[in-house]
Amino acid sequence: MAMKIRLARGGSKKRPFYRIVAADSRMPRDGRFIEKLGTYNPLLPKDSEERVKMDIDRIKAWLDKGAKPTDRVSRFLEAAGVLEKKTRANPKKGEPGAKARERAEEKAAKAAEAAEAASAPAEA
Repeated sequence: MAMKIRLARGGSKKRPFYRIVAADSRMPRDGRFIEKLGTYNPLLPKDSEERVKMDIDRIKAWLDKGAKPTDRVSRFLEAAGVLEKKTRANPKKGEPGAKARERAEEKAAKAAEAAEAASAPAEA
C-alpha cells in the first residue's frame, strides 16, 4: 500500500482549510484517510503560529514507515526542520514575459532620454 502524507481540503467555498493526513495514495483527496497529522490554514498571516500545526512525532513515524510527503507538505516539513531542504530550480518561471520585457525596455529608454534632457541644459 503506497502511503502519502498530504493535504485534505475542508472549509467552505473561498475559505480553504486543510488537514494534513496520512492516506493511501489511491484514495481521493478529501476521502478516506488513516490518521490526521495536523492542520494548515492559508487564510492566516504567514508569520502566525496557528497557520501550520503538525504532530511532528507522528509524521516522523509515518516517514519511517515509508510514507511520501507531497510537495506542499514537504515544504512545511522543511520549514519545521524535519526534512532537509531540496534544491528547486525553475529559472524560466522568474523571467518576465515578452510584453513585460518590451515595457521595461521602453521605460528604460524614456528614463535615459529624460536623463539626457535634464543633463544637457545644466552643462550649457
